Amino acid sequence: MATKNKTAYFCKNCGAESAKWVGKCPACGEWNTMVEEPVAPKRKTTSIGHVGGDMAAKPVKISAIEAEELPRIKLPSNELNRVLGGGLVPGSIVLIGGEPGIGKSTLTLQNVLRIRSRKVLYISGEESPQQLRMRADRIAGGRMDCECYIICETSLERIFECIETNKPDVVIVDSIQTIASDALESAAGSVSQVRECAAAFLRYAKTSNVPVILIGHINKEGSIAGPKVLEHIVDAVLQFEGDRHYLYRILRSIKNRFGSTSEMGIYEMREDGLREVANPSEMLLSQGDEALSGTAIGVTIDGARPFLIEVQALVSTAAYGTAQRSVTGFDPRRMNMLLAVLEKRVGFKLAQKDVFLNIAGGIKVSDPALDLAVISAILSSNVDMAINRDVCFTGEVGLSGELRQVTRIDSRIGEAEKLGFDTMIVPRGNIKAINTSSLKINLIEAARVEDAFRHLFG
Repeated sequence: MATKNKTAYFCKNCGAESAKWVGKCPACGEWNTMVEEPVAPKRKTTSIGHVGGDMAAKPVKISAIEAEELPRIKLPSNELNRVLGGGLVPGSIVLIGGEPGIGKSTLTLQNVLRIRSRKVLYISGEESPQQLRMRADRIAGGRMDCECYIICETSLERIFECIETNKPDVVIVDSIQTIASDALESAAGSVSQVRECAAAFLRYAKTSNVPVILIGHINKEGSIAGPKVLEHIVDAVLQFEGDRHYLYRILRSIKNRFGSTSEMGIYEMREDGLREVANPSEMLLSQGDEALSGTAIGVTIDGARPFLIEVQALVSTAAYGTAQRSVTGFDPRRMNMLLAVLEKRVGFKLAQKDVFLNIAGGIKVSDPALDLAVISAILSSNVDMAINRDVCFTGEVGLSGELRQVTRIDSRIGEAEKLGFDTMIVPRGNIKAINTSSLKINLIEAARVEDAFRHLFG
């Protein structure tokens, strides 16, 4: 008599296991995330990424462990190296996530094709070899003098057989949701399969000292698809984001055990692949010399990188009775708060007017230091008076109309000075800690919103 296969319920969000179905996950609290999957019988550990060999690991005193600084593997992309913290760490496992078509595979393949001194194994579970060759021709422009080997396979066991035969220096898996182990009966992409396959690659990376890059899907909420344990297993999680209707892509570090999570890389999507943007300020500022109303330049910081960005606003009389509020690239609730400050503290009546706000370049900004640029652009459009193109802004606006101090003011001033701006309006509290004698840019302090407007419009 054949034994009945055992099943259990797993949470799609965090990977928690339950013997029966429950509406709310007891671990993470999410509703309707439990799915039924078969449970594989316990088996002996295979040789795939087996940690420690046949001998049990023994505890070692921390002072007896030799500190060894492993040299990082420098990738061809400087932006990717910056986000990783200086390059790939040997034995690390990195997860890159992003929306479909955003450029995850292009970014990875583009770097792989430019590595000359190391053997790379690219495992694809989504594309055929011919499709990868077509993309490689478009990206590399015909140069194929790299040590890159392609295998289109979804079986975990056959993948490790290929790894054992080829002995690569770097392993790329595109994507982890397409890989499945024959030991589990569930389909590829299920909670148990993603967890098992990721754990196998983790064991392989740690025992062989070979870095592994996993490409992962994201769900409709924008987070990495699959169990949350996937993000806990890997050493670094990179998020590749951006609007597909715009050319620019941003690479952020969500988790990084070997570097800072405040770094950010910017790319421009082109026909021949992704181009690094070394100076994002020039990318986000319009090149026209003519000053137009409703435009202000703000100095913001994303991660550890300061850059200048153009804020565009349009204020007009409401045509249909009910005023509209439309925002792109900025928090709409924060804009409504700033409009309330303008009306209550400064005296500008905007309740019966349409207000449209846009952050140029398709970039989403959450830095509160952009507040002053936002309300300056709105007021400029409202009174139809242009702001001088040589003036930039930084400052957080409080509910009482005061300008609050911003962080890293030195970096913001240095970026504005590097791009040739003549004047910068900053909060009064930041002026005290700045040595203005060596600056070429003229700093104007403002304690309240009215002070800044008085300088701009008299």
